[in-house]
Amino acid sequence: MKTRYLILLGSLSFLAACNSSQKPVDMTAPSAKGAKKYETGTIAEKALSSMARLPGQLKPFNEVYIFPRVNGFVKSVYVDRGTMVKKGQLLVTIEAPEMESQVQAVSSRYLQAQETAIASREKYQRLKEAAKEPGSVSPLELDNAMAKMRADEAMAKSENSNVASVRTMHDYLNIRAPFDGMIIQRNVSPGALVAPGKGTDQPMLVLQDTRKLRLEVYIPEDYVDKVDLKQLVKFTFNAMPGREQTASISRSANALGSMRSEAIEIDVHNPDGNLKPGMYAEVKIPMLSGAKSLLVPNNAIVRSTERQYVVTVKNGKAVLVDIKEGLSRNDSTEVFGNLKAKEVILKNASDEVRDGALIN
Repeated sequence: MKTRYLILLGSLSFLAACNSSQKPVDMTAPSAKGAKKYETGTIAEKALSSMARLPGQLKPFNEVYIFPRVNGFVKSVYVDRGTMVKKGQLLVTIEAPEMESQVQAVSSRYLQAQETAIASREKYQRLKEAAKEPGSVSPLELDNAMAKMRADEAMAKSENSNVASVRTMHDYLNIRAPFDGMIIQRNVSPGALVAPGKGTDQPMLVLQDTRKLRLEVYIPEDYVDKVDLKQLVKFTFNAMPGREQTASISRSANALGSMRSEAIEIDVHNPDGNLKPGMYAEVKIPMLSGAKSLLVPNNAIVRSTERQYVVTVKNGKAVLVDIKEGLSRNDSTEVFGNLKAKEVILKNASDEVRDGALIN
């Protein structure tokens, strides 16, 4: 009886399983919730700003490194760091005993040549007067006297030029200011041996004209054609916050330097001397009206130690495009590269997305 009961229970369980509508689950099918989805956006083209904010640095309007022109010993130094000087003012005197000897030697030779030339002229004049008496002086003798007079006069002029040259060299012993300004460096003292130097040597003095300064700004290559050189420039010095000044662009290099940027200069008057060379400023450079830029969301830019790029979507596949960053604002950044407006790009892109990957 018990055995028959067990057989009947097993039969009923088998029939119930066969009549069930439940199907087996395919564990190999991908889950819809786990599929990789990417958020996309488009590249916008519009004016990011009417001006670009760039750093600038003050430079003296005139600056000169003062070196001696001749060898010698420093005799006196009449200025020090911070001294205001006028053009032509005596700054340093140098002693060179051999230079004094050269001046005396050439002066003596000039006097000798001058006396010889005077004697030759007088002899020629006497012969010329005597030649008026027929037969007293031969024409050959008169011609020789005239030739001797001209040669002696030429020698006297040559010696006079030598005297002027040596005296000019002697004047180099007195170092004078080439323009009005302030001494910012003094590197010699009396008794020091000095010699003509090169640009890499230490100068005796450094003179700067700080009554007017040059505010030097470097415009990146990507902005060169967008700068409006005719509009006024606004700038604020870091050491003087809140004091915004305006001025016009005075000059531009019209060429790109080693940093792939163009230098422009803004003349800044400094009558009270509050501004110092080397001070930094934030400069607002006006841009041409209508100048537009390509903008992408900030999170669309992938940055690594090797490159900066965005991921565009073409025909459902990822294409990595190298870029250079420009100006940025709260939600977007200006980019430069092989891009066009309205192109589709990935937001929240990362370096996990490979070139040619399928984009859902």
